[in-house]
Amino acid sequence: MTDLMKAVVLARFGGADAFELRDVEVPRVGARQVRVRVHASAVNPLDYQIRRGDYSDLVPLPAIIGHDVSGVIEDVGSDVREFGVGDGVYYTPQIFGGPGSYAEQHVVDVDLVGRKPENLTHLEAASLTLVGGTVWEALVTRAQLSVAETILIHGGAGGVGTIAIQIAAAIGARVITTAKASDHEFVRSLGADVAIDYTSADVVEAVAEATHGKGVEVVFDTIGGDALTRSPLLLADYGRVVSIVDIAQPQNLIEAWGKNAAYHFVFTRQNRGKLDALTTLVERGLVTPVIGATLPLARTGEALELLENRRSYALRGKVAIDVAGDTVELPPRIA
Repeated sequence: MTDLMKAVVLARFGGADAFELRDVEVPRVGARQVRVRVHASAVNPLDYQIRRGDYSDLVPLPAIIGHDVSGVIEDVGSDVREFGVGDGVYYTPQIFGGPGSYAEQHVVDVDLVGRKPENLTHLEAASLTLVGGTVWEALVTRAQLSVAETILIHGGAGGVGTIAIQIAAAIGARVITTAKASDHEFVRSLGADVAIDYTSADVVEAVAEATHGKGVEVVFDTIGGDALTRSPLLLADYGRVVSIVDIAQPQNLIEAWGKNAAYHFVFTRQNRGKLDALTTLVERGLVTPVIGATLPLARTGEALELLENRRSYALRGKVAIDVAGDTVELPPRIA
């Protein structure tokens, strides 16, 4: 008899109603794989981009998507020695490499798996894997942000920004971030030294004032568009720009050329090393995931819609999926 599990399946490309809750077969475990009982997941912009068809060539339908897992190992392959049944783990599934995390169970290559931080719940751990790995690659691997440098982080109250502020502060950098005025106290509590209200202030002028005209060594772009276009105007000489956003139109980088700037465009790769580094920061109390909303597995489509329309809500941090329960916590809608 075939074992079945619940999974949210993307049946077609489109809106929130493109998902269906189905019974599907429990995946089998390969020699260097583990099968995880998924306790929690989370949603990311990549997920609604896949849902609407942006990556249709890479995602054959029907598909189980999702890129954050926290759970407990239920089975291990014959060649797995690093983990055992009952271990708490967290990770990002291989992007575009098979079924994702919106399911009760998930099979993954053991090399992608990290030990879950002991001081986090599954919901918190699942809210860290993809954004944490992305921020680590952006700030540590690519930008090589160092002590006493100044970084501008766009979108400090968002899912990526909340982690970026904490990691940058843990490195010892001076952190400037953009956020709505109502979020300034919040982003300062995460470690931001300066908060700029992007709705009322000119960010270039505000950064010049905060740095006494020098500019910042690093710009971390989580928004794209004008934020990316104007990044050279924020930089000190030999500064670095790191962006995690697709470029929809060609960029005029003449100002960047004049400052000998370096640009890095990050699509993160998964590995245990990043997770182990994050776990160290988390267990030292230097990084704590921020969850702004939680919905159960059956309401995954609604969770993605909430993230996609986050400017209509007082949403801070991540939107989590309670796979093993039925938690519902929603942010208030902005009038």
